[in-house]
Amino acid sequence: MTTIRFFAAARAAVGADEVTVAAPDLDAALRGVDAADPSRWQALQERCSYLVDGVTTRDRSTPLEGVAVVDVMPPFAGG
Repeated sequence: MTTIRFFAAARAAVGADEVTVAAPDLDAALRGVDAADPSRWQALQERCSYLVDGVTTRDRSTPLEGVAVVDVMPPFAGG
């Protein structure tokens, strides 16, 4: 099981701070999120960066086997 944590606009679109999923890869995990605002969540995913156990990626085919935490990081304004 992998915990997905949502920040800023991603948290607003999903309607939760975090969810726990069982998925083979990042793409399947993200598609399986039951979002409060599905259209906003869908559009936002393309602009996010993801930290997979602390390693930055945009590759949604990244395997999640053995991964404890994925952080969903939408674009932030400012410094």
